[in-house]
Amino acid sequence: MRRRRVDPAAGARAGALPEAIAALSRSLPSGPSPEIFRRAKFDRPEATSALWQLLFRVLSPLPAGNALASIALEVQARLVKSALCSQGYPRLALAQLPEDGSKGSRELLLALSWLLARGPVPEQMLAQTRVPLGDEMTVCQCEALASLGPPAPHMEAEGPVDVRHVQWLMGKLRFRWRQLVSSQQEQCALLSKIHLYTRGCHSDQNLGHLSVTEAEMLRDPEGGQKLLRTLEHESRRLEAVLAWRRAEPVFWQWMDTVLGTCAPEAPAAASQPTFLPWVPECGDGELELVVRELQTLEEELREAVERRRVAWEAKARGCGRGPEWSAARRASRETVEKELGALQRCWEQDSGPAPAHGPHRLVRREDGAAGDRDLRAAELIRTLRSQEACLEAVLRQLQGQCWQELAGLAGALPGLIWIPPPGR
Repeated sequence: MRRRRVDPAAGARAGALPEAIAALSRSLPSGPSPEIFRRAKFDRPEATSALWQLLFRVLSPLPAGNALASIALEVQARLVKSALCSQGYPRLALAQLPEDGSKGSRELLLALSWLLARGPVPEQMLAQTRVPLGDEMTVCQCEALASLGPPAPHMEAEGPVDVRHVQWLMGKLRFRWRQLVSSQQEQCALLSKIHLYTRGCHSDQNLGHLSVTEAEMLRDPEGGQKLLRTLEHESRRLEAVLAWRRAEPVFWQWMDTVLGTCAPEAPAAASQPTFLPWVPECGDGELELVVRELQTLEEELREAVERRRVAWEAKARGCGRGPEWSAARRASRETVEKELGALQRCWEQDSGPAPAHGPHRLVRREDGAAGDRDLRAAELIRTLRSQEACLEAVLRQLQGQCWQELAGLAGALPGLIWIPPPGR
């Protein structure tokens, strides 16, 4: 693990380290006490369970209201190991820790500090648990939908595939999708009614109506008190995040001392596999035999590559002769035209204002006036419809490729009558 550079004068003030650790603990959701961090430096076993749960909360996509008590500690440890491995955590000692929480608190503290060094973890966790007061909708137009791109790798099934089971899964997926669309339409209809009935009730003239949360506060005052306590807790966490950013260099100075107490790993340990294959001992004669076999295989591979290169050159010289090459050239031309169209649309989008990203509050406006940073629903719908058209074009292209593959498979079997399914 690479150490982070800090300012040596940052920790001159006495008591800065306890304040930094306390601010970090308060800024994290269900953060452990500062004493857990201090015990983890000395690899105390009583701090292990709390750090496993904290890492699981940071790395898991579960909602904030989900209770961790229903998930066993062993399951949380396995998920944390898998998530850190997928993100490229460099220390192999974490993968060797027991999953029962008996030891390894110092290594877990190092993993937490690695996550803190990679990105703004407290701010991300605060954004996930933020209390929305208005009716919001998340919009993201950062990635332009272009063409199909490189083909996906072909995966062979490990056994016979039941077509009826695949059709059942497709039907279930369509049913769930229709349920989701209908629920979204019903939610939009209810939001429109609330915005229409509460028009003119808001103190802010730019909004003009109440949101669902604000209408619920008027209907249930006790719920409003609960919301107020939640907002106060969120404000305290925000203050803790600001205090953590001010005292962060002191924490990294302390983590240098924690990293210094760990046993050094091999320099190339991150690039080595966890389990090395066993290589039996052999004499000089056996090694010479293996070398000769490898040389023979190399000659065979070279000859095979040369034959394929000659065959490819022969095909390339015959390009444009015959219906097959005409169809291939026509398909290539259509693909290039789609690529150029996608690039042109992407260029037109980049030449305009910055694409929308993040949550936006839903506001009903009768006059149609919109601010500089506001998004009109009609413009957003037009953008979504253009993206839908691109996706449908890609879908038709994939369906055509599947039909061609099915026709080729059916033609390869003599006596087989292929009846295509009716078009939808």
